Amino acid sequence: MRINISSGDPFESVYGYSRAVRVGDHVHVSGTTAQPPFVKGCDSYVQAKNALQIIEQALIEAGTSFTSVVRTVTYVTDMADASLVAKAHLEAFEAVRPAATLVEVSALDDPARKVEIEAYATCSPQESKP
Repeated sequence: MRINISSGDPFESVYGYSRAVRVGDHVHVSGTTAQPPFVKGCDSYVQAKNALQIIEQALIEAGTSFTSVVRTVTYVTDMADASLVAKAHLEAFEAVRPAATLVEVSALDDPARKVEIEAYATCSPQESKP
């Protein structure tokens, strides 16, 4: 069974995507960036924290949590921000330690955005479906 989870962002309808998709015991969370007011004038730590909060909400709506995350992929526009993003990632996943990738990209959809994070989770049979 497939369950699409929306964040309500208008771009979902424009681009044709969901914030997250749960199929069986697998949850895929789309690349997630910070949302205002956590964008302009905010460093990459603050942006990563907000993106992770959005991801956490999507996981909860999918019937799971950070504890089920098995992989993350993080995109930064400046590798000099890696330590700030790593700090936010560690705060969210210190007990879980998912497989993780961090790469630099030339740009995101808004020049003020510095970080985008994807997450993948595998739910245990005990975790309820939404």
